[in-house]
Amino acid sequence: MTYDVAIVGAGIVGLAHALVASRRGKKVVVIDRDAAANGASIRNFGFVTVTGQAAGDCWQMARRARDVWAEVSEAAGIPVLHRGLVMTARRPEAEAVIDAFLRTEMGAECRRITPRQAADHVDALRADEITAALYSPHELRVESRDALPALARWLAETQGIDFLWSTAVHAIETPKLETSRGTIRAETVIVCPGDDFRSLFPGRIAAYAPTRCKLHMLRVTPEKPVRFGAAVMSDLGLARYHGYADLPEAAALKTRLDAEQSVQRENGVHLIVVQSADGSLVVGDSHHYGETPDPFMPDEVNRLILDEMEAVLDLGDYRVSEGWLGTYASAADRWRFTDAPDEATRIVVVTAGCGASTCFGIAEETIGTLFGA
Repeated sequence: MTYDVAIVGAGIVGLAHALVASRRGKKVVVIDRDAAANGASIRNFGFVTVTGQAAGDCWQMARRARDVWAEVSEAAGIPVLHRGLVMTARRPEAEAVIDAFLRTEMGAECRRITPRQAADHVDALRADEITAALYSPHELRVESRDALPALARWLAETQGIDFLWSTAVHAIETPKLETSRGTIRAETVIVCPGDDFRSLFPGRIAAYAPTRCKLHMLRVTPEKPVRFGAAVMSDLGLARYHGYADLPEAAALKTRLDAEQSVQRENGVHLIVVQSADGSLVVGDSHHYGETPDPFMPDEVNRLILDEMEAVLDLGDYRVSEGWLGTYASAADRWRFTDAPDEATRIVVVTAGCGASTCFGIAEETIGTLFGA
């Protein structure tokens, strides 16, 4: 089997590279060791986030990726369940961060809204508990566990991309890939390993000192229906997402949160709530770091997430109908890296948990570098 481009890894970063290469007229194969994508790409919120991404190329690539997501979701029949973001504030220090953000270029088309206006977007908001909110129109939400397989099917059926599932890649010396199905040839190879740092090019990946982040995710089912016209976040997100948290005005908010919500801060808890088609809510998350995260999901951490949810939302009676763990690659000093073992091989890793939000922008950069702008 001979191809122009081989992509190793069928998570969202790999699929994005496959799409962009195919649009260049390349014959593409995607190879994955598992029978379906089952890593970070299907375990997170499906919340394609622009507002709040780190200033610079991360924010710029998120803007581009959002546009491609909007195009591809329509073409592939992937439902966009809601659009936009309501970033709530409960403290004057949080309001100051919102105001400062709106003065940056990243605040374009965003606006400050009142609690009542915020409740027009999300009827379950505790409008009497929040003092203001930031509204961003840029975000969109898909159901990750459904969107990834739907995107892969669409790429196979309409873009002529081959998929080799349940196929392990043992070694790469471009143009040869040694796999559990034998040798595959490709003029260019792009490895998108997610948080698998040891299967391929372990020495090169280790040079970037990545670690792994474990997060808790919950599905909450309210007894009475609620309507989300946008995603919801809170003060804790203003102190964590770099687009806000790197602003000088965020220092006072972090100090207050460290005093008032120290346990949440120590567990990397912040709040994102999005809605699924059945009316249930995907709620998270927490962040714990380690080379090999443990597989356990202590209820104490779940409770920290739910406490923050209850501070912002009045859902009435609800049940936690599902819970799961996710892991992703993380690095202290960068949000991604692209390594070049040789002129025809690339390793692409997102190290900030924003792969779904930036994937198509990164892929266009990678393919442009390999084949010309």
